[in-house]
Formats: sequence, C-alpha cells, structure tokens
Amino acid sequence: MLRVTALPLAELRERSSEKWREYPADVLPLFVAETDFPLAPTITAALQRALEVGDTGYVASRNPLAESFAAFAERRFGWSPEPARMRSTADVSMGIVELLRRVTQPGDRVIVTPPVYPPFYDLVAEAGAEVERVPLRDTGTAWELDLDGIRAAFEDGATAILLCNPHNPTGTVHDADSLAALAELAEEFGAAVVSDEIHAPLVQPDTRFTPFLASGEAAQRVGYAVVSASKAFNLAGLKCALMVTADDATSAVVRSLPVEVEWRTGQFGLLAAVAAFSEESDEWLDGLLRTLDENRLLLEDLLASRLPGARYRIPAAGYLAWIDLSSLGWGDNPARRILKDAKVALHFGPAFGAEGAGHVRLNFGTSPEIITEAIERIAALVGR
Repeated sequence: MLRVTALPLAELRERSSEKWREYPADVLPLFVAETDFPLAPTITAALQRALEVGDTGYVASRNPLAESFAAFAERRFGWSPEPARMRSTADVSMGIVELLRRVTQPGDRVIVTPPVYPPFYDLVAEAGAEVERVPLRDTGTAWELDLDGIRAAFEDGATAILLCNPHNPTGTVHDADSLAALAELAEEFGAAVVSDEIHAPLVQPDTRFTPFLASGEAAQRVGYAVVSASKAFNLAGLKCALMVTADDATSAVVRSLPVEVEWRTGQFGLLAAVAAFSEESDEWLDGLLRTLDENRLLLEDLLASRLPGARYRIPAAGYLAWIDLSSLGWGDNPARRILKDAKVALHFGPAFGAEGAGHVRLNFGTSPEIITEAIERIAALVGR
C-alpha cells in the first residue's frame, strides 16, 4: 500500500512558491493551500519528458484533457461528463469569472455561502456583479446550505449562486439531496449555479461526493462546474482548469467564450493534469488521501490535548481545517497573534466573511512533525 509522505522541512524551504517565500524561515507556513508532498511520479515523468523534447509551446486545440477528466470522474465519482461539453482555461478562478460574466448582467447579485474561500468576493466583483451573502447553516454538528435563505435571495432578485463543493474552508461535502434542491430552486427563479469543485478529488473514501451536475436533471440545465487537478496534485502554478457543462444551452454559453480564454491554459498545466487524471495516478492519490486522513485525526488529538478550548470538526474533504479559537480570547483575528508570537502562519478567519471571526484556517497537507510543532507553538501562548 503506497504511502505519500511530506518532504523534509529543509527541502521544502528550497521551494520558491508563495507558501515558502511569504514569511521568514522561523515561521511555519500553514496558511495558503499548497501541500508539502512530492509530485505524483506520473506527473514528474510527463513534465520531464516535455522538457527533454522542448514541448513548451502553445496548448494544442486537440488534446486529451477533457477525455482524461471524464475517465477520472467515472472512476472516482461514478459520473460520466461528456468531453465535448468541456473547455479549458488557466485556473478555476478564471473559469468562474468568465462564466459569471456570461450568466449575469452588471450589477446583478450572486449568492455566496460564507464562511467561504476569500477570493469568491473578488471574483464576483471582477465579473461585474455584487455579492449576496447567505451563510451556511451550522447545525451544531455540521454545516449545510441554507436553502430557505437561498430561496429568499432568489426571490429578492439574485440571479446566480457561486457554490463551493466541497466547501472551503469547512471541508463540507454537500449531499445529493441538498444539491438537487438547490438546482430546482435555481431553475424555478431562472438563476444559474456555478460550482467550484476544485477539492473534489480530495473527498475521503468514507464520504460520497456528488458533482453538482450529477445531482439531477435540473442541475444539468442550470449548472456549470469548474474543476482542476491543482489542489489534489499541487499544480496551482502550472495553470489548467476545465469548465464543464451537461446541457445544450449551458454548453453553448461555454462555447461562446473567446478562444483566448482557452489559450490561457498552461501547456505544462495541461500535460500535468492529463497525467494526474490518468489511472496510473490513482494509487498515488489514494495514498495521499490516507495520509490526509491520518493528519486530520492527528490534528483532532493535538487540539483536544494541547488546546482544549479550540472547536474543530473533522473535514470530509481536503487538507484545510476550520478551527474556532474564540474561547481563547485572542480577538476576532487570532491568526495575527499566532503569527506574531508563535511564528505559525495561518489563514485569517475574518477573510472568509463575518462568520470567520475568532477562527483560523490551518493547512494540514504537510508532515505530522510540522503539524505537531505548530500546535505546540500555539498552545504555548495560552496563559501568556
């Protein structure tokens, strides 16, 4: 059984990406959503071969990306999207903006479900629309879509919803019934659903992931999904994502996008994504999921023993932990004190919306040693 383990800290500090260059070397960086694992061997081989033959030109108009993702989706999710209804672009954020520009008019309101990935607020604005906040419902044991609140927003004139499934930062995987109900609401009010599914490959095996477009016929008519291998396989810098549709009308919207939207796809991003989505990478991805499972449980144990005031629910997907530190009395943005006094960089909770007051987001896509050191540093602040 393959194990995927993080690189040693000394090697990680040789990286030049944002995670390892934003802060001084005495800070443990657990803020941005990059992981500390080596690339899957299939990806390394594909990129090495491209370098050997100088395959660094423009992305070809005929390439296997859509077919590769369709096969991946069938194996991993039991979903069979049609390759002909997909189109690539540079990354998920760009795909979201381009789609919102087509399904909204300037000044339209787009629903987001905070606490949510901070760039969502900016992406809606970049598309010329305005944010309509409908927070997730906290049931006491889980988070879920507030369908009544979403209905009210549609009734009040919102024309689209930007869905995060799986949800960042909570790691929530919205169930099939909720997604189907959302689709029916959107269809009732003539609204569109743009679903960011970048974390989908990272859903743990004990949870069933339902792609929005697979949740029912209404979803196929109103929905757009944007997917990528970048989060699971740590490929964000290589620039490749897919916009996916399942209906003639929505497919026509994606086909109407300028060709330059597709030409922004990175050649190395495409080559790496095809390798990531291949069956040869499944064993590596399964090994990564086992490591992340161990890490999410380790974090639970560390918080219970070192920071018993912290509130943390084990995420069903991804490698991001949403932690409530309100009881420690460190203010609305405890990550500021943690960075200054513990030398651990976490994502600022308030950046995810007002619901993030008192919270931090911690990236556990790293080694058990780094996770342990980070929590011990934070715990040392208690009582100081």
